[in-house]
Amino acid sequence: MKPLATLLGTFFYIGYLRPASGTWGSAAALPAAYGLALLGGPWLLALGVLGVFCLGWWATSVMVEGRDTHDPSEVVIDEVAGQWVALLPVLVGASHAGVDALALWPGWLVAFLAFRFFDILKPGPIGWADRRADALGVMLDDMIAGLAAALTVMLAAALFHGLIA
Repeated sequence: MKPLATLLGTFFYIGYLRPASGTWGSAAALPAAYGLALLGGPWLLALGVLGVFCLGWWATSVMVEGRDTHDPSEVVIDEVAGQWVALLPVLVGASHAGVDALALWPGWLVAFLAFRFFDILKPGPIGWADRRADALGVMLDDMIAGLAAALTVMLAAALFHGLIA
């Protein structure tokens, strides 16, 4: 089971790229999200978030078993799940507008940068989840960071489109 957990936990070995493995994991999540969007729109990505969260929780628990750290840097499946959460408003917006998701590229950029910001700095509840020091905490901090980034995307879209004056 450990080889499968490693494959999934490192998101097909992306987690071994250096430096900044978390950023590499977030970047790798972008084309994967686009592929899911092409296949099934934002609903498939939302299902993907749920699936990756569950698989990531399992893979992380297997990968940290017997180790001194609860969150090894090569585990980036958590970044994938969080980045996908951050992208959901962009994909929902593209779906409602009837345009290709890449047409909303500024939203992709905001989602990526905001997610990395919240994931690195870990303010408030993101830090709380990280301090759990277990496999669930590894996944939860990125899910919460993804939610904060998604809210940032929605705020940026509202500002850009003049909905907030």
